[in-house]
Parts: sequence; C-alpha cells; structure tokens
Amino acid sequence: MEERIIMSGFGGQGIMFMGKLLTYACMLEGKNVTWLPSYGPQMRGGTANCMVVISTRRIASPYFVEPSCLIVMNRPSLKKFEHSVTPGGLIILNSSMIKDEVRRKDVIVYSIQASEIAEKIGNIRVTNMIALGAFVKVKPLATIDSLTKALNNVLSSRHRDLLRLNIVALKRGFEMILENLEYGS
Repeated sequence: MEERIIMSGFGGQGIMFMGKLLTYACMLEGKNVTWLPSYGPQMRGGTANCMVVISTRRIASPYFVEPSCLIVMNRPSLKKFEHSVTPGGLIILNSSMIKDEVRRKDVIVYSIQASEIAEKIGNIRVTNMIALGAFVKVKPLATIDSLTKALNNVLSSRHRDLLRLNIVALKRGFEMILENLEYGS
C-alpha cells in the first residue's frame, strides 16, 4: 500500500499542521511516512501545500508529481492540483470555500463544508481538522485514536488550549463526510 497525498490551501489554514499530524499518526501505527512542506510567497494568505507519502514499503522520495489523494481547502488549490490526481484517485474539498465543481469524472470526490462546521463547533481554526477527519473516514490510513495520540505530540504548547477542540473537530469531520456527500461513491 502506498498513498501520495497533497494537502493545499491558503497560508494560515493549518495545511502544514494537518500534514504533520497525519504523518505522525501513521508513524505511530508503524507505517513508513514522509512529509514535504511547500510555502507560497507569504506565510498567511499565500498558498501553502504539503506532500505526504504513507506506505507499508520503503519510500524512495518524499516528492511526487501525481497524488493519489488531494485535500483542497480553497479554489486556487483546486485549480492548481485537480489535473494531477491519478485516475481513480480521491479529492476531498472544502465546499465552504470552493463553489466550483471538480471537472474530472475519473476521480472520486467528497465535498464537506469544513469551514462552516468549524464555525459551528466554535473556532474556524479547526477547519483543517474537520477536513482531516473526513479524509480518514473515506481513506482509513490512520485511526481517530492515532490522530488523537499524535495531537498530544504535534500540538505546540502555546496551542494546548485547542487540544480538546481539535479532537472534537476530527471526530465531527469523520462523522459528517457521508452526510455532506455531493458526488462520489
């Protein structure tokens, strides 16, 4: 098994954190992992993405051209990466910020209103956790328990007050993905 995942959005949406968390959780489960961040010209407001590889075999390179999965948090990220997903691949999109439909018919698409759900549970900053929870529901690369354990190690001390809310957001995304299904299988 090997999955190549691109997570992408605006700087400040927690894209790097989402990638780190998934990577750490999969590492706790004994999988081979890599995480490769890429920042746009600005930390906040510019684009940011990371590449995550999760495998049961050795990983040759953290860099890849064709992701098997794409988690997109904004419209520019969809436009940039939609074409590169392998046929039969998976796209999770934050429909709170992306009103466009995915043009490809050879990929599986799940749409979740991640930003709106995050606002309803109390903090827009956990939008990334909503998306990640939805992703692991559809593509069970890590369990919610592993993600929760990883949160304890990855979340910085200055954000410890958000630990419980991050866990709630992960679980909410996990529960909501099928309720918010717009297209896909």
